Amino acid sequence: MNSLKSDTIYVNQKLKLSEEAVSTQPAVTAPVPTVTASVYTVKSGDYLGKIAMEFDLTVKELKKLNNLTSDLIYPGQKMKVSSNPVVVTPPTVVTPPTVVTPPPTTTPSVPTTAVTTYTVKSGDYLGKIASQFKVTVQELKTLNGLKSDMIFIGQKLSVVAAAGNPPTQEVTAPVTDVITNLIKTAKGLMGIPYVWGGSTVNGFDCSGFIYYVANKSGLKDIGRTNAEGYYSRSYYVDKPQLGDLVFFENTYKKGISHVGFYVGDNQFIHADEKAGITITNLNNNYWSKHFDGFKKFY
Repeated sequence: MNSLKSDTIYVNQKLKLSEEAVSTQPAVTAPVPTVTASVYTVKSGDYLGKIAMEFDLTVKELKKLNNLTSDLIYPGQKMKVSSNPVVVTPPTVVTPPTVVTPPPTTTPSVPTTAVTTYTVKSGDYLGKIASQFKVTVQELKTLNGLKSDMIFIGQKLSVVAAAGNPPTQEVTAPVTDVITNLIKTAKGLMGIPYVWGGSTVNGFDCSGFIYYVANKSGLKDIGRTNAEGYYSRSYYVDKPQLGDLVFFENTYKKGISHVGFYVGDNQFIHADEKAGITITNLNNNYWSKHFDGFKKFY
């Protein structure tokens, strides 16, 4: 009815709901209370942590309220920021006779987000492309109907980018004393065994290792949480720098399930269940299949 060739629609797009013109008689609409939720419109520079703090929510509560499965948001997006309903009574409206006709052909407004095409280059992998366009590997696979992580040079992939705001390339930041201290602290723990829930030199799990090193090195005063918790408190970066977080998904459970620190040369240091604190290459057969992306703490 609307000559659509895909399921993509955008805010303020006009859609026909009927082929036939419909006439209505004058009618008086009585005031009917309606219930709405408090809504916030995402602005440029916003991220979930910032919005959650502004409305006294946790990131988890904000994502649950809006049925979000990732941290991806975009300017112009409408988000519920309160589950408390607000009763609004509309004024009395007199409806004049109207005729519903197909809208004239006009140039639609530019959508807030647009699907574009990316051509796979030598050295690309799904995690790298997903990080570049600020999406998760699973979102990229779903958008392209991929059943595995295998891609090839010259392959065309559909990607989503904010209109007028293409993916940015980060300038490599200088290595600070904090980052130098972080890498030194992390490597100084090499060989300490893996202990589920551990966050001391007697043993670490992956998130306990992040917690201990970050706080000891002065990188971030963070609380003790799990890999998913640190995932919610960070944002994707295009190019990893020393000390950035490296996330993995679908290891011992579905979703984000493992995290480590990037130490350069395509390697990361982490608490491995078998080897304890160790350094692993991202091209490792196991970890490359579960790689999600690189992120930084907010």
